[in-house]
Amino acid sequence: MKINILAELKEGAWGGGNQFLKALRKEFIALNVYEVDPEKADIILFNSFPFREEYRFRQIAKLKRSGKLIIHRVDGPISEIRGSDLAIDKIIFSFNDLFAAGTVFQSNWSRVENYKLGMKKKPLEAVIINAPDSGIFNQQEKSAFNKEKIKLIATSWSANPKKGFAVYEYLDANLDFSKYQMSFFGNSPVEFKNIIKHAPVNSLELAEELKKHDIFITASQKDPCSNSLIEALSCGLPAVVLNDGGHPEIVGNGGEIFNNEADILVKIDQVAENYESYQARIKVATIKGAARQYLDFIGEAYDISDKKGNNAVRSGNFSYYRMLSAVYFWKFTGLIKGRTKRMLKG
Repeated sequence: MKINILAELKEGAWGGGNQFLKALRKEFIALNVYEVDPEKADIILFNSFPFREEYRFRQIAKLKRSGKLIIHRVDGPISEIRGSDLAIDKIIFSFNDLFAAGTVFQSNWSRVENYKLGMKKKPLEAVIINAPDSGIFNQQEKSAFNKEKIKLIATSWSANPKKGFAVYEYLDANLDFSKYQMSFFGNSPVEFKNIIKHAPVNSLELAEELKKHDIFITASQKDPCSNSLIEALSCGLPAVVLNDGGHPEIVGNGGEIFNNEADILVKIDQVAENYESYQARIKVATIKGAARQYLDFIGEAYDISDKKGNNAVRSGNFSYYRMLSAVYFWKFTGLIKGRTKRMLKG
């Protein structure tokens, strides 16, 4: 049973989903179950977004007609992360209904929110939390905790305001910088006066930086499964996280949950004052464990699939072409919006 991950994976510093899938691919290769060529694979693990528009759907339809089993890894909802683009979620829902033999959600929060927006339930589904590359993100060479100058860190590849920048601005103005030092690594739409800002770095460099710090902060909103949070926990950093998205599921007892700016400073102090206790309670998935969960789920889907019937997509399926029409419409409206913005800018 050979698996292909159908996604365009980027090297270097990139988004969390990209980093997880690279780690998963590496583990599949080590287990000798990975196939580079999707045409030669038995199983296609398809990442729901970005989906390269109609090209990926045509490719998936062809692969499924040839007897491949499609496992759909779902993100989002995209419209909750972005605050717009519900059309993308509807396209993803149609794809899941038409093609997927099984659906993998990255958190229970993501599963519930996608169903609220109208995604149809599949007979076979699972929640599998992401995990980092354990060879990189681990507690080896983690610096000792120094309560005289406690080092906080936040990271974000995306500069989307929903990634928590209003809270980071609040910390920049209100954190006790005689007691704390705070760093930010990634892309930020705001400038800081006291927080030390760094450009994005690759995974190896990021792991080194995480291990030099003590407490991880994330205020991202509607984040289904924050890879940056998982990476920090894996490096031994207790975390203070916003009570939103998949954060509470991931942090567990390895940190504190805050609701807004009114209680974040209290939560940071609470973790700092009981640092070793929180650190000892960190529990995070390993990439080996995540790979095993995927393989068990894929095996279950493979065993119950009817490759001669349910696993086929008729080329004349009206819903399939309706979904493609939705993709084209989404592309067209995006072009119009982009052109309008350029015109308004002069």
